[in-house]
Amino acid sequence: MNIMGSAVLLTVDDPASSARFFVSHLGFREVLATRAMTHLSRDDAATDLVLRKSAGPSVWQGRTPGQADVVVSFTVTSIHAEYERLRREGARITLPVRKEPWGEWVLELTDPNGVVIQLVAWTPPAGA
Repeated sequence: MNIMGSAVLLTVDDPASSARFFVSHLGFREVLATRAMTHLSRDDAATDLVLRKSAGPSVWQGRTPGQADVVVSFTVTSIHAEYERLRREGARITLPVRKEPWGEWVLELTDPNGVVIQLVAWTPPAGA
C-alpha cells in the first residue's frame, strides 16, 4: 500500500461556518465546496479536512447537534505567537496556551460547530 494523502471527515451542522473558521484562523484553503460538503487543504499539512453537512441528530456515539465527534490536533511551531495571533483575531480559544507536565505546550480553540482544534508544540522535559 502506498498512501498518497489523507483527510479527516467531520460531520457538522454548518460546513460553511467551519470552513470560514479554518480558512480565516488556520490558513486552510478551499479546494471544493458544495451545499453539503467543503474540502479544505494546506500545502504544508499532511491531512486535508472534509466538512460534511450533518443529516440531523445521530444516535451514533451519542452525537447531538452542535457537538463534534473528534478533536483535530495540529503540531505547530511558535505556539505562543499562534496564541497571540488567534486571540487578536477573536478566535474562540477554549483552553489558553499552557505547558503540560510531559513537556507538551497545548492550546485549544473551538469552531462555530463545536469542532475542537488542538494546537500542540513539543518541548522535551529537562534531562530528556
